[in-house]
Amino acid sequence: MKFSVVLSTQPASFAAATFKGDFARNVARIAAMGYDGVELAIRDPLLVDGDELERVVAGHGLRVPAIGTGQAWGEEGLSFSDPHPEVRNAAIARVKAHVPLAARFGAVIIIGLLRGVVKPGVSHLQAMSWLTAALEECCAEALKENVRLALEPINRYETTLINDVAQGLALLERVGAPNLGLLLDTFHMNIEEPSIENSIRQAGQHIFHFHVADSNRWYPGAGHLDFASILAALSETGYAGFVSGEFLPQPDAETAAQQALAHLRGLPIS
Repeated sequence: MKFSVVLSTQPASFAAATFKGDFARNVARIAAMGYDGVELAIRDPLLVDGDELERVVAGHGLRVPAIGTGQAWGEEGLSFSDPHPEVRNAAIARVKAHVPLAARFGAVIIIGLLRGVVKPGVSHLQAMSWLTAALEECCAEALKENVRLALEPINRYETTLINDVAQGLALLERVGAPNLGLLLDTFHMNIEEPSIENSIRQAGQHIFHFHVADSNRWYPGAGHLDFASILAALSETGYAGFVSGEFLPQPDAETAAQQALAHLRGLPIS
């Protein structure tokens, strides 16, 4: 299996963006640990130098499997389900702005909390309608560049819009875009899925990206999740993408990333 870890290209408040700060230094550290790729968390693609990102990442022999968009929600409050149309339109425009960079890297664009939450005064049905329409528009734009989007089911304590695999699959069917799939995250799955392994099998070919963090959101091996069983189920689906670490930088980013990779590479399935 191929392994990557999350690195923010810009200052971020999101706690589980494992690496932040000096981009070039962090890429060098990640490569030296033996990772195969680096997942980039980018708030605004218009504020980064794509040529420089590519130079640094490629210079260390790494790939970029995915681009995270959650900072647009966390830092700016953009979302697909905001009651204000200008906010929804800004969120859609932000995802479209990611498409050229994603095409350059062959990366999946992640839709996590950018989908938003159900705000006071808004019905769940209305929020879902806005979410569906936004995904339809973004997927149509991304398809022009053969870019895929991955919607992440997120636990109920962070949003009530798409919490588990069954809901995610229903949304994929509703949107009907061939370039829309799911990002599964073991931390959220441990909260929402009766069986992580069975839900992975249920998602099957619709899995476009995969996040790992243990039950406590620390690095794999620091909690109680059975990653040998989880990755075996993932392998059964034929998934050939990256397994990407998105976990708290505890006790620090470097130790967490090292321990994660040692644990994952030590499993019989990897």
